[in-house]
Amino acid sequence: MAHQVTLIRGDGTGPELAEAARRCVDATGVEIEWDVQEAGVDIMAEVGTPIPDATLESVRRTRCALKAPITTPVGTGFRSINVFLRQELGLFACIRPCKQYQGIRSFFSQLPVDLVIVRENTEDLYAGVEFEAGKETTQQLIDFINGLPSDKKIKTKGSETGVSIKPISISGTERIVRCAFDYARQNGRKKVTAVHKANIMKYSDGLYLATAQKVAQEYSDIEFEERIVDNMCMQLVQKPELYDVLVLPNLYGDIISDLGAGLVGGLGMAPGANIGPNGAVFEATHGSAPKYKGLNKVNPTALILSGMLMLRHLEENDAADRLEKAVADVIAEGKSVTYDLKPNRDDPTAVGTSEMADAICALLN
Repeated sequence: MAHQVTLIRGDGTGPELAEAARRCVDATGVEIEWDVQEAGVDIMAEVGTPIPDATLESVRRTRCALKAPITTPVGTGFRSINVFLRQELGLFACIRPCKQYQGIRSFFSQLPVDLVIVRENTEDLYAGVEFEAGKETTQQLIDFINGLPSDKKIKTKGSETGVSIKPISISGTERIVRCAFDYARQNGRKKVTAVHKANIMKYSDGLYLATAQKVAQEYSDIEFEERIVDNMCMQLVQKPELYDVLVLPNLYGDIISDLGAGLVGGLGMAPGANIGPNGAVFEATHGSAPKYKGLNKVNPTALILSGMLMLRHLEENDAADRLEKAVADVIAEGKSVTYDLKPNRDDPTAVGTSEMADAICALLN
């Protein structure tokens, strides 16, 4: 029976990448019935919203989507579309493998990098609870905080101060930390590292750390440790091979994900999965790169590998293994790869998005 999957084409270079990824997934032989939907600035110009109701309804129906990059409209009042989708669909966990394939240049480690970032998606500063400078409600909030029996005061006026609220809950932390440990068990990983800034933010990150430590006691078969986020950045640059699964609150997870991508060849090599109790959306970590729209130039690997993660989610593990191997073999050969995967980015032998997908499909066929 065919799997029902929503394919969100995105904008900018998204449609090119979506087509490349779809062809590669189809080349595995897994039967998928794709429901093609739109999101982003292109469809917004037609229907007045970057997320049409039909797109949301499709993902709710299929409970599985492969999403190409989407541009967040600037200065329109719309928040990040990616954040909206995660919150609207309850996709609380973002899983981003950072794996260095043979043929990828690395300047940081003598050993291949192979770690997984598990990022909480719904809380922390990205919850979007913000108060704009100059608004009456912002001054009211500041007055309320300053009126509480505490020595913690906001000493600037609402006319010049913007405020963001950082909610971190026990239940949200338990859920994401258990997700990290379960992922480690299911994928033969040996260690989970909780990343935080509890030395400074004692009542938010401190709660996160204490809750993670408590959850870790339920997984005696998996090693557990904790790291302060700034130290974690240094550790990953100096010795990333020491780390396995990292579990982080939302903002730190976003930042560390890009650092991890840099270790393994850049954002073009960074796939992602957003998982919740009622579905999953798989996406590349990078943006839509609108300046390259229609040029058949950008690296499709991140979205193709996101398709690989989708196949694992659909329990098509053999197909996922074959797809990952085909991607790895094409990269290792170094012939049919995009410019960013060449030792010299000006190499005239670099191929385009579609041609790299062709090479991967050829190996699968």
